[in-house]
Amino acid sequence: MPIITRVAPPAPPPVNVPETGFISVTYYDPTGAEWPLTDPSQGWHTLADGVSGLGAALVELTTDPHPRGGSRLRHVQPLARSIVWPLHVSGSTHAEFISRWRALARAFTRTLRDGPGVLEVARPDGSRRHIQVHYQDGFDGQGSRNASSNLYDSAILTLYCEDPYWVDPVAQTVHREYGTPAAFLTPFPTVSSGQLLGSTTVKNPGDVVVWPTWTITGPASLVTFTRTDTGEQFVVNPTAVGHGNLLAGEQVTVRTDPPQVRFQDGSNWTGALNWPAAVLWSLPPGTTPVTFQLDGSGPGSAVDMTFNPRFETA
Repeated sequence: MPIITRVAPPAPPPVNVPETGFISVTYYDPTGAEWPLTDPSQGWHTLADGVSGLGAALVELTTDPHPRGGSRLRHVQPLARSIVWPLHVSGSTHAEFISRWRALARAFTRTLRDGPGVLEVARPDGSRRHIQVHYQDGFDGQGSRNASSNLYDSAILTLYCEDPYWVDPVAQTVHREYGTPAAFLTPFPTVSSGQLLGSTTVKNPGDVVVWPTWTITGPASLVTFTRTDTGEQFVVNPTAVGHGNLLAGEQVTVRTDPPQVRFQDGSNWTGALNWPAAVLWSLPPGTTPVTFQLDGSGPGSAVDMTFNPRFETA
């Protein structure tokens, strides 16, 4: 399911979470509705001391015994994440309290029917990271022996995250396009920007690998994407699906995880890849040398690569 993105709303007041620092937190339910979780003026707020699950992802290690003692690491498998998020809900009257309690419960539990919600953490420096969540349990309340307990209660939520990594909602974009050739000395020294459809270096500022999305804009007859350091590559051939060369302005989108190739009208172009040799490669943290080669390019030809950096912690 696509990650929900939006223009950032004003952040709720920050709360000091032990071992995490000051953060402002907003939950977006599957409909996109915003639920500030650290703003007491809403009638609910986060109990910071009970928050957990915002650190590095848990992993499962697969090892093989070593004949000389010890073992050797064979595989590292990141595990799904669980986040514990305590919320205190209150109201000036019982009716107001129940209304807020029911609305929050509905906003979280609908992730079991309508797809994941998004938990977004914002820092005072303006940076944001989010993670997709499903409600698991906790909205049964804690109760209280206090006589005014019908005006408040606490929910200790457990949120299940299929993908354990936090994501920067601001996408990184690399754009390369064809430039009209020009004479080097007429009237001044110039270099064609068409050279940009060649070798370049892409930086992934995150902590873990990302799987980019590519958008190809014609004209082009054959497009080759190569990760230069490993030699992995894939080729998009429009004629392999009976279309012929891409015309000026026509677009094809390639997603690398899960593998998907779509023409601009939504038609399936998976057959345009050079299977079985195609490798839809990822970008590790740091810098990666890559090459874009567009055969049959001309004015308007372009390649756009987008990805959202992923991080171990909030």
